[in-house]
Amino acid sequence: MTQRINIAQHVPEVYHHFLAVEKLLRGSELPTSTLELVKLRASQINGCGYCVDMHSRDMKKAGESDERLWSVVTWREATVFTPAERAALALTEEATRLADREAVPDAVWEQAAEHYSERQLSLLLVALAMINAWNRIGVAARLTPGT
Repeated sequence: MTQRINIAQHVPEVYHHFLAVEKLLRGSELPTSTLELVKLRASQINGCGYCVDMHSRDMKKAGESDERLWSVVTWREATVFTPAERAALALTEEATRLADREAVPDAVWEQAAEHYSERQLSLLLVALAMINAWNRIGVAARLTPGT
């Protein structure tokens, strides 16, 4: 697979703004492990091999266990995630698969609201919007995993 285009090269101002949002998210009170879990799950759903590879590697470097990495795709059946992480993963799936069903059912939102403050929920929604945007760029531009 050959990369089609390099967004950072052709519209660096957009790329830099995306990175500024990512920096804000990394420095926020949203747990880093939660942030990476939702990025990985959204990337799996969207079929972005580049982002799945990158976030898996980043999580592994940060000390994430193999069991948790392997279990993200089957998080509902896995026992290795906290209730808060499970709520974030549920919200991730609903916010990523908007066209597949009722968009973000109240029950999913209420479950997430039990574990995260309004500011954290806002940050989580921004993180989900960002990873979905990154995934769409990665898939359309055919970014190569491992590069």
